[in-house]
Amino acid sequence: MTGKPYFSRMNQILKHTFESLVGFEEKEWSTIASAFTPVQISAKQTLTHIGKIEDKLYFIIKGILRLYCLDTKQEEKTIFLFSENHFASCYQSFLTRLPSAQALETLEDCTLLSICKRDFDQMHLSVPKMNIVTRMIADQRFINGQNIFMGHITRTPEERYLDFQREHGNLMLRVPQNIIASFLGITPVSLSRIRKRVYRK
Repeated sequence: MTGKPYFSRMNQILKHTFESLVGFEEKEWSTIASAFTPVQISAKQTLTHIGKIEDKLYFIIKGILRLYCLDTKQEEKTIFLFSENHFASCYQSFLTRLPSAQALETLEDCTLLSICKRDFDQMHLSVPKMNIVTRMIADQRFINGQNIFMGHITRTPEERYLDFQREHGNLMLRVPQNIIASFLGITPVSLSRIRKRVYRK
């Protein structure tokens, strides 16, 4: 499905997400909506490469994106998984305009709304309320990051798996097991053993 009606429905999803945080006048919302561009990306495509400056922020209408980096052995380590109604980006590079130490890729065919850094900044100048929205989203992302970091220190691998199952159960069948294992900080073999042990209980 393409065309203006579909784009309008995509904007309504974005509007619902924003207005769950802050209310907007119709003129303000028109300015916000016009800053975003609909994008269709097939699965297993890299949106941002390591070493490149991130210039886009994506709102996910449909699909899953993965943020990852390379460790000292040049092996991919999953940092975060983003699904519907969330924003995704190599955000540090997006803000600092420095080359990204992370990469962003699609795990499924994705329908996205994208905004470039220039339009992002202009949108905040034109609609000051967006500063509140951005801060609230950034605050939540910081909290999520802290929870993941603390989980790797204070939780056992099985506890981390159960946490993931409880909080992101909809991703269990959509994300490859090796990527889930990477996100949990364990090997695919360990994940398989944990799953068998959990299902026996």
